[in-house]
Amino acid sequence: MKKVLIMMLCLVVGMLTACAGKSSTGGEEKKQLKDVSIMLDWYPNAVHSYLYIAKEKGYFEEEGLNVDIQFPANPTDPINLAATGKVTLGISYQPDVIIARANQDVKIKSVGAIVRSPLNRVIFMEDSEIQSPKDLEGKKVGFPGIPLNESLIQSMVKNDGGNPENVEMIDVGFELGSSIVSNNVDAVIGAYINHEVPVLKHEGHETRNINPTEFGIPSYYELVAVTSDQTWEEEQEHIKAFWRAATKGYEFTAENPEEALEILLSNQDEANFPLVEEVEVQSLEILLPLMKSESGFGSQDKKQWEETISWMKEAELIEKEPVVDDIFVNIVE
Repeated sequence: MKKVLIMMLCLVVGMLTACAGKSSTGGEEKKQLKDVSIMLDWYPNAVHSYLYIAKEKGYFEEEGLNVDIQFPANPTDPINLAATGKVTLGISYQPDVIIARANQDVKIKSVGAIVRSPLNRVIFMEDSEIQSPKDLEGKKVGFPGIPLNESLIQSMVKNDGGNPENVEMIDVGFELGSSIVSNNVDAVIGAYINHEVPVLKHEGHETRNINPTEFGIPSYYELVAVTSDQTWEEEQEHIKAFWRAATKGYEFTAENPEEALEILLSNQDEANFPLVEEVEVQSLEILLPLMKSESGFGSQDKKQWEETISWMKEAELIEKEPVVDDIFVNIVE
């Protein structure tokens, strides 16, 4: 009798344990999700659509991840917080990543290229006499106070046969669009073809622009996802899972841009950076071809890193060249 009671007790305990392993809806045991955080380079806009798609469509969850998308308080946050492990990933600019690693010995690396060529252009009004960088001689060029933009102008003008010393650079902060509309400057650099150009068009101003890559500047990655060396060592499987989900988000966005934008607009930060649908439609049309890679979304090329580093050393933006194999990993499988 005692043996029978023990057997019945074991059976009851077993049933209770099995029930506890199921969800309240009677499904299989709920998977424990791994927390992963990513800090954007700015407030949500068209270039981030793939992330919100991956979150909304459950691609991150399918990979076992709970993804927290954060916004920066200042432009250096994505690199700094990723470097200290306060966020898993940050979105930043390839030249900034190189500067951080080379000049400040910040232990970060790029894990994926998001936008594969520069969005930063020399922009001026449609009726301007400017045709090429050499025409900037004797002109005022506004920029947002970032040294990279000065170096871009110097290299472009020089490569076009002009004298960079004859170009007057004026720090206009982030009043780039208004500066050329008001004729305070003749052109600006630091303005983006996927933002300032469609914004100005929306406001009734037609512009033209010059692509730096046509005048000796390497086709650097505009945006990359970065993490710290330590985080990569400890969390690379989760980062790879993140990228698989992000890739699905990009592919959905490329195939369904209208639905993707609807999801983006529902996630905008209206208080700090309200989006104009017409502008974001144009922005996404510009961005999608520049995000595409035959080797897979996010793939990175060693030669491209070498060329960009070499140009930055020549332009005296960095003091020494970082070891290329330390500054990026190719996680696209």
